[in-house]
Amino acid sequence: MKKTICSLFLLIFFIAVSHAQVYSPSAQNLAARKVFQDNKFGMFIHWGASSVLGHGEWVMNNRNIQVNDYGRLINIFNPQNFDAKKWVAVAKAAGMKYITFITRHHDGFSNWDTKQSEWKITRTPYEKDALKQLAAECHKEGIQLFCYYSLLDWYRSDYQYETGKTGKGTGRTTKSNWDSYIRFMKAQLTELLTNYGEISGIWFDGHWDQLDNDVDKTLQSKVNWHYDEIYSLIHSLQPQCLISNNHHLTPIPGEDFQAFEKDLPGSNTTGFGGASISELPLETCETMNDSWGFNITDRNYKSSKKLIQYLVKAAGHNANFLLNVGPMPDGTIQQEFVDTLKLMGKWMEQNSASIYGTRGNVIPAKSWGVLTKNGKSVFMHILDTPEQPAFIFIAELKQPIVKAFLFKDKKEVKFKQLPEGTFIYLDGVVLDDVDTIIQLQLK
Repeated sequence: MKKTICSLFLLIFFIAVSHAQVYSPSAQNLAARKVFQDNKFGMFIHWGASSVLGHGEWVMNNRNIQVNDYGRLINIFNPQNFDAKKWVAVAKAAGMKYITFITRHHDGFSNWDTKQSEWKITRTPYEKDALKQLAAECHKEGIQLFCYYSLLDWYRSDYQYETGKTGKGTGRTTKSNWDSYIRFMKAQLTELLTNYGEISGIWFDGHWDQLDNDVDKTLQSKVNWHYDEIYSLIHSLQPQCLISNNHHLTPIPGEDFQAFEKDLPGSNTTGFGGASISELPLETCETMNDSWGFNITDRNYKSSKKLIQYLVKAAGHNANFLLNVGPMPDGTIQQEFVDTLKLMGKWMEQNSASIYGTRGNVIPAKSWGVLTKNGKSVFMHILDTPEQPAFIFIAELKQPIVKAFLFKDKKEVKFKQLPEGTFIYLDGVVLDDVDTIIQLQLK
C-alpha cells in the first residue's frame, strides 16, 4: 500500500513538473522567429555609465570598484552627443535589421527612466531617457529593437552576491534578499515591455554567475531564477517578444532563440561554446575590436573582410550575426566602427540576396566556405582558395541543378553532377578576396 501511494505521488509530481516546463509559443511568436531568422544581421550596443572609465563594461568587477565609489559616475556620465537618429542610421547603412541595446548591464545601471531605481540615466546630468529616444527612432525606421537585460547585479545588495562568482570586490555587506531582487527584475521588465512600444526580444545575460559548475553544465544553479514566471510575464505582455538567455547552455522551455558568444554554433574557441545546437533560431555575437564596452586603449580592430566573412559563415551555420559597437561616453560611435560598418553596408548592398531570408546548414561548412539557401537558389560562398583550384567537389549536393552562375555578373559557371556528388568548375572564375558567390539554381 505504501509503495502504491509513493508511486502515485511520484507520478503526480512528475506530471506537475512536466506541465510546468511545457511552453507552446504563440502564433505571433512563431512568426517573429521567422522574421528574426530572415533578418540575419543586427547591431549590439554596449553602453552606459561604465563607458566613462574607458575600460570596458566589466570595469567595476575587474578593478574591484566599490558601490559607493562607482556610484559617483552618476554625476559624471553626460552623453550630450547621443543621437538616436545617428545610431540607427549607422545600423541601417550597414545593412543591419535589428538593434540589441544594453538596457541594464552587470553594474546595474539602467539606460531608461526606470521607477525601480535611482541608479539610472535620467539621474545623470544628461537627464534624458536614452531607450525612449532609441525605441522611437527604431520604430520610425523599421529597425527591430531587442533589449539586453543583465540577470546579475554588482551594485544592488538584494542580489544574491554571496553565492555569485563575480562582483566580489564591490563592498556589499548587507544580507541579500532574493525575493526582493526577483520582484525588482519583474517590475523593470514590465516597464520595458509596457512603456516603449513593440520590443522584439529580451536578451538575458548573467545566469552563469550563479551556475554550479559541479553539476556538469546543466541549468541547476545555486539560486532559483524563477524563469517560468519571468518568461511567462514577458510572453503575456508581448506575445511576439522573443527570449534568449546567454547562459552558454542548451535552451530551456520559454526561450525562443539560442545565443552563442564570440563563436559560431558548434565551435568552442572561447570556452563559452560547446552547447548542443537546438532547433531554435540561432544567433552569434562578436566585437569589432576586443572589447564590448568602450575601451580607450583597444585598437585591435577587425577588418571589414574578417567581419563580412564572419557574417557569411554565420548565415552558413543558419545563424544571425549580432555585431557589437561600444559607443564613447559622450554618446558617439567611434569613427573606426562607423567606417568599417559603412564598408560592410556597401558589400551588403550588392550581395544581401545571398544572406537575407536564407537558411544555412545546407551542407557542413567546408575549408573553402559555406552554402546558404533560399527556396530553389543555393549560394556558394567561396571565402578561401579551394584545395583544388580548378574545381570544388560537393558530395552532399545531389539535388538536380539547372544552372550555375556568378552572383556578381551572372556569368555562367560549368558544373557536372554525378551519383557521388557535384563538381563546380572554377576555370575562368577570378576569386574575390572577400567572397566569391556562385548561385546554383535547383530544379
